[in-house]
Order: sequence, then structure tokens, then C-alpha cells
Amino acid sequence: MNNIKRKEILERLRADNPNPQTELNWSTPFELLIAVLLSAQATDVSVNKATDKLYPVANTPQGLLDLGVDGVKEYIKTIGLFNSKAENVIKTCRILVEQHHGEVPENRDALEALPGVGRKTANVVLNTAFGWPTIAVDTHIFRVSNRTKLAMGKNVDDVEQKLLKVVPKEFKVDVHHWLILHGRYTCVARKPRCGSCIIEDLCEFKEKIYPEN
Repeated sequence: MNNIKRKEILERLRADNPNPQTELNWSTPFELLIAVLLSAQATDVSVNKATDKLYPVANTPQGLLDLGVDGVKEYIKTIGLFNSKAENVIKTCRILVEQHHGEVPENRDALEALPGVGRKTANVVLNTAFGWPTIAVDTHIFRVSNRTKLAMGKNVDDVEQKLLKVVPKEFKVDVHHWLILHGRYTCVARKPRCGSCIIEDLCEFKEKIYPEN
């Protein structure tokens, strides 16, 4: 795939969705951080159902610390891996209170030092809460990038670095939202909806799938 085609793909995705947003519910960087931490191996819908009940009760590091591990578990027990996630939430809140004055640090190293927070989560927080041109590569983005040939790589780190290299600056802040939504609703894993895809003619996926007449 050449850069002219890449730019056209991104221009079409932007025209279709000029102001893409995460589907996680949040109103502060801290709420976003916790929601992303909870979303590992879980759907955004399931996380939103839990946080919609949790955040009115406690939506600050100290508030969640006051709930304690068992208190947090009660609100997130419908989410996969809720036991370990509750532990990480409380450990993260304690670090935020003790080391960062209860604020989410706008710093990659500090974010990745938090329990349960890896590079992908840090990228999401830096991008969505603070507007950094970071690209968080999840399974959807990994699939779309490789399938379309937009940015090919053997693992998520390879794809992230390739995207950072080939995506023009004007698209970098929003590209991860466009690609995740495209992978979630159009370029789905088992049976991509090629017939209704706005970039179908630019995509280099050879085994395209179309609905039967």
C-alpha cells in the first residue's frame, strides 16, 4: 500500500466521522483511566454498565480507596477478571493519592508504572484525555491494519510503530478511534462487511466478502 492510498483511506474515515470518540463513558481523566483498565478482555458496553453505577458513588482515587477492594468488586463483578481488576484499581488509586496528589499523570512512564496499566492503556489515556498523537493498538486495530495493508506488523507493537510512521500528522490524534470503530462494526473478525465498507475499493484485502444476492 502506498502513502497516497493511505491518505485517501484516512480522509474517508475522517469525512465519515469528523469527531470520533471512545465508546467508554467518562468525564475526567481518572474515570477514563479506570474504565480502560476495566475494559481488558471485556466489552465497552459491560464496562459502561458497571461504571454508570460506580461513578455516582465514587469517581476519585480517594473515593474508590474508601470503598476498598470488596466494595469495588460489588460494582464490577459482572466484568471478566473482576477480582484481579479490583485489586489493580485499588493499588492504582493508592499510588495516585500518595505519589500524584490524586491526579492522573500526563506522563507515559508514570502511567505504565500503575498496576494493570500497560502501553495500550497509557496510549488511550494520553490520546483521549490529553490529546496526545498516540495510537493504542488493540485486536481490532491490529486486524484492520494488517487486513487492509494500511500498516502491517507481526504484533501490536510492530503495528503501532508502523502506524506512527505512515499516518500523517493531521490524522494521528483520531486514527486509533477510526480504526477501532471500523474494526468493531465493519471490518469484523469472522465475516467483514466489505459490501458496506467506505474504503472497500482502497483496501488490499484479497479475500473480500460480499453479501449474497
